[in-house]
Amino acid sequence: MTSTSTTHETRVQQLMAERAAALRAGDAERVVAQYAPDAVVCDLAPPLRRPADEVCDPNRVANWLAGFAGPVDVEFRDLTVTAGDDVAFCHGLARLTATPRGAADAFTLWYRITVGLRLVDGDWRITHEHESTPFHMDGSFRAAVDLEP
Repeated sequence: MTSTSTTHETRVQQLMAERAAALRAGDAERVVAQYAPDAVVCDLAPPLRRPADEVCDPNRVANWLAGFAGPVDVEFRDLTVTAGDDVAFCHGLARLTATPRGAADAFTLWYRITVGLRLVDGDWRITHEHESTPFHMDGSFRAAVDLEP
């Protein structure tokens, strides 16, 4: 591993830490600032794929955050980063804890995350993000939202 790739991997780790901090702070502008203008996201909520104009819209993120009473806590765990000169990806687990507006209690959900990034004007930007939960293969096809690492 070269010192350049180590530097890039560190910068990607920092971007993911900043992502978690921005979500905890409820700062939609900081969240969307991490995306490349042509980013595509396959997140937990429908539709199957979210186009760049939605991904980069801070109002969409602000509306999502407004659905919760209080902060949205996000943790990335077991994050593995691989970075080249201008392309990187990382994968790991994520934990989301939040209280839906009007609910008495918070929920915690662990899910999988994979992020593809590109170096754009000297900064790493997310170009593709994929989040998923496994589902029970017992015929019920229920999302397995009770799993923990």
